[in-house]
Amino acid sequence: MKKRLLLVVTFISGVCLAQDANYFSNKNFIKMLNKDTTYVALRKKITEEYMHSSPGNWGEFVKDVDEDINTKDKIIAFTFDACGREKGTGFDQELIDYLKKENIPATLFVTGRWIDEHFETFLSLSKEKNFEIENHGFDHKPCSIDGESEYGIHGTATVGDAFDEMEANARKIEALTHYKPKFYRSATAFIDEACAKMARQLHIQAVSFQVLSGDAVPFTPTNEIEKNVLKNIKPGAIVIMHMNHPQWNTFEAIEKIVPKLKAEGYRFVLLKDFSLNSIKGSH
Repeated sequence: MKKRLLLVVTFISGVCLAQDANYFSNKNFIKMLNKDTTYVALRKKITEEYMHSSPGNWGEFVKDVDEDINTKDKIIAFTFDACGREKGTGFDQELIDYLKKENIPATLFVTGRWIDEHFETFLSLSKEKNFEIENHGFDHKPCSIDGESEYGIHGTATVGDAFDEMEANARKIEALTHYKPKFYRSATAFIDEACAKMARQLHIQAVSFQVLSGDAVPFTPTNEIEKNVLKNIKPGAIVIMHMNHPQWNTFEAIEKIVPKLKAEGYRFVLLKDFSLNSIKGSH
């Protein structure tokens, strides 16, 4: 018993003593967090502070959410979500292999559920210097303090649930990689203003996007994804795409998009290396 307690305490403080998929599963991880007095105290503090708050506006572009990179240079950030809400969610190996082959930096937003489904793959990705691991939520729920839904996915029902969605996954990623995510993209990218403000208190920046590729719609044609990106691209743009549906056309589109953007003089960067522009009001 004493040995097990030591493992939990040391683990929660951010030191990864073992990389065992079952040990770090969402189910076990949240149990461990609920025994961590610092986590429980912070959750209680945030819950009490927001208990009577209005959720404010709801959407992809609300106050305190970051939208693009603060630059006039021809740089863009490719971001790829790994959602993983459904069992058996995939991994687009061809896409990742292409990014590696072409030396393209990419920011990967991953959920706790996707980590559980692809544990060894996640650990491997986290060691790649051109990939930045960021937070897409513990259970892939839109972030809301009152249970808003989007695209048929129910959001977090309470302040405490919203806190867990952001903070639990940030700590899980930190425990496995020794890097605490700086950015958080809510499931579906929808978030309310209260949660966006809460994120900042947790030293997390909520991020949306500026260019919607459309690859999240099943089997969107390659040329349509390509067109969506190329016609809307501009300096500092954050492009949202996905890496958990290999059967869709993300890889095929990226293979066409990258050479054309290079020809236009664009280069590709990681979010963590730049300051971002925050939205001052919903639009």
